Amino acid sequence: MKTCIHRFLLAAVLAGGAAQAVAAGVDYRIDPEHTEVVVTWSHLGFSTPSAHAGGIQGVIRYDAAQPSASTVKLNVPLASFTSHIAKLDEMLRGPQFFAAGQYPAIGFESTSVEDKGNGRLLIHGKLRIKDREKPIVLEARQNKAGVHPMAQRPAIGFDATTVIKRSDFGVEAYAPDVSDEVQLRITVEAVADAAR
Repeated sequence: MKTCIHRFLLAAVLAGGAAQAVAAGVDYRIDPEHTEVVVTWSHLGFSTPSAHAGGIQGVIRYDAAQPSASTVKLNVPLASFTSHIAKLDEMLRGPQFFAAGQYPAIGFESTSVEDKGNGRLLIHGKLRIKDREKPIVLEARQNKAGVHPMAQRPAIGFDATTVIKRSDFGVEAYAPDVSDEVQLRITVEAVADAAR
């Protein structure tokens, strides 16, 4: 009888531990080939050009049972940042803007997540550009969660947007002719590690 009780208690402890592991969320590694950041601004009021960055690295820890317990951390390498105009790219990576030689990446790390329902999230976090770090809020929407047909592992995807002021991060050259406010659009595809 005592052996049965001990086995039952051990099973309960193990089950509780497994439940806690599930509750902690799943780590999804960002797929740099299917993730990008697009930046859009106003040029003299006549046009709204854009530039984009790929090669993004990072991890999303997503808790489907409690999305507010999720976290995001990513780095955007400035070497991949391009407007498809060579002269402008040189300016953007230069000292007037991002000073990519000194600050090779832009970073974002979440501080809290609000679950707005129906796959919509408000992701509060710190955006780091050059030597400045400021709070921002990403309005995110889950696109899909499921088994990735190519990787055969759990995967997740989101789109997110926000608007920031360049001047908050020391990249205000040519404002206001080139708008101080820029829109960021991020699309993310991330896959769970093979061990899962």
